[in-house]
Amino acid sequence: MSLLAQLNVRSASGTRPQKAALSDDLFEQLRSFIYDQTGIYFQDNKRYLLESRVGRRMQALNLPDYGAYLRYLNQPAGRAELPKLYDEITINETYFFRNTDQFSVLEQTLIPELAEERMKGPRRQVRIWSAACSTGDEPYTLALIIRERLQPRFPGIRFEIVGTDINTQVLDVARAGIYSAYAVRNVPPATLQRYFRQEGDRYHLDPEIRRMVTFKHLNLMDRSGMALMRHFDIILCANVLIYFDTASKQQVVSSLYASLNPGGFLMLGFSETLYGISQAFQPVRFEKTIAYKRGTSHA
Repeated sequence: MSLLAQLNVRSASGTRPQKAALSDDLFEQLRSFIYDQTGIYFQDNKRYLLESRVGRRMQALNLPDYGAYLRYLNQPAGRAELPKLYDEITINETYFFRNTDQFSVLEQTLIPELAEERMKGPRRQVRIWSAACSTGDEPYTLALIIRERLQPRFPGIRFEIVGTDINTQVLDVARAGIYSAYAVRNVPPATLQRYFRQEGDRYHLDPEIRRMVTFKHLNLMDRSGMALMRHFDIILCANVLIYFDTASKQQVVSSLYASLNPGGFLMLGFSETLYGISQAFQPVRFEKTIAYKRGTSHA
């Protein structure tokens, strides 16, 4: 009998509780397990959120209670369940041109400066990484900006955009490139007409733009996976660190630092800061946003 079948065995009375309860002890064990795997920490006031989302996976596997689900996760056979758990617990609120101030700085200052620098040397490439890219709205926004406004200015530069996320479901959406009216509501009308095809209430992104972005599955707390992400000029990691505690933030930021080329830039969400997390970056302040620059020496 498989492990999952054993966990599915009903109690001796032949009945199963109608609604499994998440005890204090199991709540601590579940959030510790998730924290160890992802760096995401569920505060006490997020208990109901964790209970409901893990409960959906428990029901999908026909497991009798949270304890059985936790035991399943801790067995070798349960490793395949991890991506499905991550899909449930991660929050993916995003849309095109979400942070206009940040995109303005990227378009008008940071990317042009990097492109002009690359024009002077043999490596005529600018590499950008959208970490925790969700459904692809952010990296595709960059692709639209580059395609329409920057590539004509720098025809000799090759722009490479990579999007990563821990959630496999949102990556499938990103690769498909099909969006709701809500997601594209901030796209300039001319850009929307040129690069999106409307079918009913859905908007299909032009394959030309989709080919500009490569999507990969990545857990930002996975040291071995992060070690493969190297030689980027710009990293966007917006609205991610708010879900981590200080130790996890420090680990992720240290990995992001190592992923940047000397002189490269890290950009966070509007409410996020590196204060108390890292002193390895030099803050570069703009009118309505901050970019964190990696120095030219090791830190």
